[in-house]
Amino acid sequence: MKRLLRLPSLLRFTLVFLIALVFQNCTEQKIKESTDETLNITDYLRDTEEYSMFSELLEITNYAPFMNTYGTYTLFLPTNDAMKEYLKDVGAASLKDVPVADLQNIVKLHILNQKINTTAFTDGKIATPSLYGQFLVTGATNKNGESSTTVNKTASILKSNVEVGNGVIHVIDKVLRVADKTLAQTIEQDTSLSLFTEALKITGWYDVLNKPIDYTTNDIESYLTVLAQNNDAFKAAGINNIEELKAKYSHLHEPLNPKDSLNLFVSYRILPKLQYLADIAISPALVTKAPLEVISAKLDKDVILLNEEVFNGVLEKGVAIVREKSDLTASNGVLHFAEANFAIKKRLPAPVYFDFCDQNEFRQLTSVFRIPGAAPKTSLAKSLFKDVTWDGNDPITYFKDAARGGTVGFGWHGDCLELLQFRDGRVQNIAFKTPVIIKGKYKVWISYRAQTTKVGLVKVFFDGVELPRQINFLEFVNTSSIPERVLESQGYKRHVQPTSSKMNCRLVGTIDVTVTGRHTLTLQSQSAFTGQTWLDVAEFRPVDMDQLYPKFDSGGDGFAPLP
Repeated sequence: MKRLLRLPSLLRFTLVFLIALVFQNCTEQKIKESTDETLNITDYLRDTEEYSMFSELLEITNYAPFMNTYGTYTLFLPTNDAMKEYLKDVGAASLKDVPVADLQNIVKLHILNQKINTTAFTDGKIATPSLYGQFLVTGATNKNGESSTTVNKTASILKSNVEVGNGVIHVIDKVLRVADKTLAQTIEQDTSLSLFTEALKITGWYDVLNKPIDYTTNDIESYLTVLAQNNDAFKAAGINNIEELKAKYSHLHEPLNPKDSLNLFVSYRILPKLQYLADIAISPALVTKAPLEVISAKLDKDVILLNEEVFNGVLEKGVAIVREKSDLTASNGVLHFAEANFAIKKRLPAPVYFDFCDQNEFRQLTSVFRIPGAAPKTSLAKSLFKDVTWDGNDPITYFKDAARGGTVGFGWHGDCLELLQFRDGRVQNIAFKTPVIIKGKYKVWISYRAQTTKVGLVKVFFDGVELPRQINFLEFVNTSSIPERVLESQGYKRHVQPTSSKMNCRLVGTIDVTVTGRHTLTLQSQSAFTGQTWLDVAEFRPVDMDQLYPKFDSGGDGFAPLP
């Protein structure tokens, strides 16, 4: 110390400064790592007493750390009162008395791996499934003069759109329950469906509807959809018991025989895949388990009508789906209720308008897909798509008019499917699964947004068969000088209204669809496209139908008014 004091003052000061600097560097610094003070879901629940039981549920199931991480989640959050009612229903004194596996299923059913506000709810299923794998269904109800939103027909939303750091919370008054009964069991437990249950059993379809889904190996294609009708619907048709049903429909007297008309009567009410009302409403034709038979569907205001058609100028009244009872989830599918008895109808060719953008993978982008003001472009990887395949590994892009109808030059719905470079080594031989097309003869039209340079010719194939005409993506539509019927005779038309020179439509050929169902439409570039390619709509119009009308509403979701 004395030696230190003998040093010159400037040197002493420098030495002290260096020592202090060393100590400062050895001290742990408190660094603020985030500028967002909003609590994540787990911390929000820990901080709110009225949700303490669901917070405990997250801890027991080890989901608490997961729900405290960065992400975009939606949580349907039961109150403590709702949790107590759940414990009472299952006969447990506390959450620790319930098997952990059951609690984990409950947690997963209440969480969606995407942020969804109530503005995205419809009267039907939410587009994104829960972490459990089952879809949740929302709707509006009126109790004692007050309107509220329900979830799975049982729980009411008490508080909605609570923003948290990693998503959004909707508070509900009941615990959602996992649908653990098969379609067969769900139907059988409803006494109003006793005759329909008997019909399922004598035709062998009960066993089919009773098969559980293996969630580890099966996807949405493994599920089934049932259009059931209750005893009153049968009675109104003069059928009071199973013997009268067999007498009316079992022409071979062998209900187990797939060719027996009673077996066909039942199989006609069973649809492949998981199809909620929201799916049926946008499907003009529904494939059934009855071979080569389909059910037509159309939306009339808020009612879905089955098999309502105009035949030879006469309206054939359809059968409504009972919306209030339908969208009933089972472990292996979904159950709907038909209002009345209906029979198999011979289907005539009907137009199919296939919007290239209308893919489930794009539809699940609920904050972007056809939302005004949202980002104009969203690209998705090849591995995500189920019904679209292509060569190369480039993504494909959902490209839309951000204002939805505010810019002339976009097609139907105000969107197009964008291929960055439609060429060998990038995206080429892109194939689409079409909606259901009823057997018959059709003219095929492909509409697109034209380019001035850097694009070229495209061949079109239907189920692997090349169609006679190619598409030149450099061709713009003639907007005024050629009459529409003359333009049609040359294989072109103005498919949107108001017309834009940028949007062109090309007749690529006539096809003979021999089997009702989904088919494959393939587009193949014939040159090195170095610019973007924009696809709008593929139209399959019966050959005896007017090929110009109806036109599509440019930027809108419907058809343009007739001239």
